[in-house]
Amino acid sequence: MAANGSSTGFYLARLSSGLSPLIAASLLPLAILIVVMLMVVPVPALLLDVFFISNIALSLVMLMVVLNANRPLDFSAFPAVLLFATLFRLALNVASTRIVLVGGHEGTDAAGKVIEAFGKALIGGNFVVGLIVFVILMIINLAVISKGAGRVSEVSARFTLDALPGKQMAIDADLNAGMLTPEEARARRVDVATEADFYGSMDGASKFVKGDAVASILILIINILGGLVIGMTTHGLGLSEAVDLYLLLSVGDALVAQIPALLLSIAAAILVTRTTEGNKLSAQLSTQFAAPAAWYPAATILAILAFVPAMPATLLLTAASGAGIMGWRLSRKPPAPPSAIAEAPALEGSIEWSDVGEAAAVNIEIGYGLIALVDGPAPLMTRITGIRRQVSKELGFVIPMVRVRDDLGLAPHSYRITISGEIAGEGEAWPADLLALEAETLNAEVPGRTVRDPAFGLPARWIAPELESEAISAGYTVVDPSTVIGTHLHKLLRERAETLFGQDEAHALIEALAQRQPQLAASIGAKQLPLPITTAVLQALLEESVPLKDFARIAAALAQVCSRTQEPADLAELVRERIGGLIVGSFAPNGTLLQLIALSPPLEQLLTAAQRASPHAAYPFEPGLSARLSQAIAKAAADAQANGSPVALVSQPGPRRALWRLLHNSANIPVLAFTELPDSRAVEVIAVIGDGLIEANSPDTDRAGQTPKDEETWMHA
Repeated sequence: MAANGSSTGFYLARLSSGLSPLIAASLLPLAILIVVMLMVVPVPALLLDVFFISNIALSLVMLMVVLNANRPLDFSAFPAVLLFATLFRLALNVASTRIVLVGGHEGTDAAGKVIEAFGKALIGGNFVVGLIVFVILMIINLAVISKGAGRVSEVSARFTLDALPGKQMAIDADLNAGMLTPEEARARRVDVATEADFYGSMDGASKFVKGDAVASILILIINILGGLVIGMTTHGLGLSEAVDLYLLLSVGDALVAQIPALLLSIAAAILVTRTTEGNKLSAQLSTQFAAPAAWYPAATILAILAFVPAMPATLLLTAASGAGIMGWRLSRKPPAPPSAIAEAPALEGSIEWSDVGEAAAVNIEIGYGLIALVDGPAPLMTRITGIRRQVSKELGFVIPMVRVRDDLGLAPHSYRITISGEIAGEGEAWPADLLALEAETLNAEVPGRTVRDPAFGLPARWIAPELESEAISAGYTVVDPSTVIGTHLHKLLRERAETLFGQDEAHALIEALAQRQPQLAASIGAKQLPLPITTAVLQALLEESVPLKDFARIAAALAQVCSRTQEPADLAELVRERIGGLIVGSFAPNGTLLQLIALSPPLEQLLTAAQRASPHAAYPFEPGLSARLSQAIAKAAADAQANGSPVALVSQPGPRRALWRLLHNSANIPVLAFTELPDSRAVEVIAVIGDGLIEANSPDTDRAGQTPKDEETWMHA
């Protein structure tokens, strides 16, 4: 049965199998009506026998349901059923007391055959024996079982409520990591809330059992005293005769009620002391008692006791033999199948589409040595949630869930990050250590394993946690393993944002814009611009780290230029000209001086001509010139990048995109067109690239195979 925490699912499935919901719903009001009638309306002895047997049957059924439940929440209706069973038993006590006091002088069967059977067969017709048995059962029920179960319920309720926030956080972390679907997470939350309600209810239900035991004592005393008085004064019985009749009936009545009460107390104690392993109690016992090392010592001790004088040697040796045989059978392990093929079914199994479905957009695969970082409400899962939220705010669209899973093919402390099916990054982390990032100047060197930071390639070393204070004093920046993986993930999500953005995300942005500015959203709708083209334009912006936070401004720019072309690359360049402030602000905040690297006019003319000659080529420039150009730009930007100053390359609009592709993996600086620079921004040209690059370019090795004369024609084009 699914563990859904339903308060009626398991019990009604067992007790009311085959009944329609309407009939099952009608039984509860009828049962309450019967309980009330038993308290106020006299019932015949035959009907009382039926109710006593029903009470015993109900207690037995509840005990069996508890024993067969896989976990406590499978019988989450137990507190309510326990309350009803207690009320039913007390109502029977009231009804039987009325019959005993009114018709007890007629004989031992005046209150029905069940009470007579308990009064004669079970206690031998001796009320003293019955009274002693009743007292013993009361002590067992009240002082041992009920008290213990009540204490366990109280502690379980307290611990469950204390653990509730942590469990909720763990579910949220698993949901954000992609380990759970939203439906599974919702079911888990209901399960956790039901568990808290269940143990809180069991804490109160244990008071019912205790109160029922006390009420049974008082009812027995009242029955004995009331029966003696009524028998001697009303019916003229002698003391001895009244004692024989009323004490026998009173004790039999008390035992009839006490046996079901004892069964329910045992059921309650078993239920609250159960673990949440998800197996039946019998399966747990058979598994946990299956250790041969427990049976051999027991057999030895029993055999030794057989030689003690006056001990029953035959019984002890028999028990020792049984324990030894049990240990021997348990020590025999079943033979392993010769191959996996032997266990395979005769027919080929079916394959579902879900078995070959695509994986999550973002995956973190970890070696088994890193499982501790994601087990339970771990810091890494919380950090991943924060990273997704932060990157989503920075980029302007919701980053999909990150799925974390273990991979036995990886080294124990290795991890791999895949984005859109491609391996985006790999690294190593040690859960028990800290990563100390080296600064340019250090006061001292801290011992540790020398490595490179997985995210940025900075020199670092893994150190023991007790060296953290020493490392900080020496000038290191110390971070924990979760921060190492989280920082790596953050960097890769920013770099590969365009691969995570698809038509669904573009549609969501347009729908959200339609709620605020419906006319603007309509101007870039499917009638004016197909969704795939809009998506491609936005992906081109994201590829160059242009965020989509101010989507209204981007949409307005797109609406202005969409009538001029339907080519996504050209549309993206036209949009960039109209959102230059957003582009520059994404890497150079207002108030900072933007440092620019420019190209000499002859070099710009040469690059523009090359781009016009191959307008759709990703790299239209001559390879030798491209290499020297990227080296020169990287060298010119190095000092500014080292100081943390915003720096960009500026060029004519034509070759801008091709220049960005060229520099993306080498200099890694933004490339702007002159038309994208806001008039209000303060800029400083720190270098002009071009001198010597054209002269060094061989006339025989240009991309298009042109002669110097042809090159001159390019420049004048």
